[in-house]
Amino acid sequence: MSNYNLNDIVEGTVTGVETYGIFVSLDDNYNGLIHISEISNNFVRNVKDYANIGDKIKAKIIEIDEDNHQIKLSIKEFESLSKKSKREKIIEKGEGFSPLENHLEQWINEKMEEIDKKK
Repeated sequence: MSNYNLNDIVEGTVTGVETYGIFVSLDDNYNGLIHISEISNNFVRNVKDYANIGDKIKAKIIEIDEDNHQIKLSIKEFESLSKKSKREKIIEKGEGFSPLENHLEQWINEKMEEIDKKK
């Protein structure tokens, strides 16, 4: 049984960078792979743009294979968690679209007047 659990955030050292992902050493017994699809929510053209051998990297554990001491990791899920915790909570006022509905006619009229003046 490992010291690692599903959804843990771990830090490891990059040991390899291939076209399909990043290999990470977590300790003497466990290695991880960050598949190219788990690097970013954006298109990843070149994995080497995201890591170099020897880099320290943080990621979230998304799967553990105890038999082979392999762990699948995700940078994008780690970054998603990090961003959520840093975001300020948005306080909803419960007005919905009513401010838009109430002001739309006025804004249209103001814009039309502005256009007419430019003619």
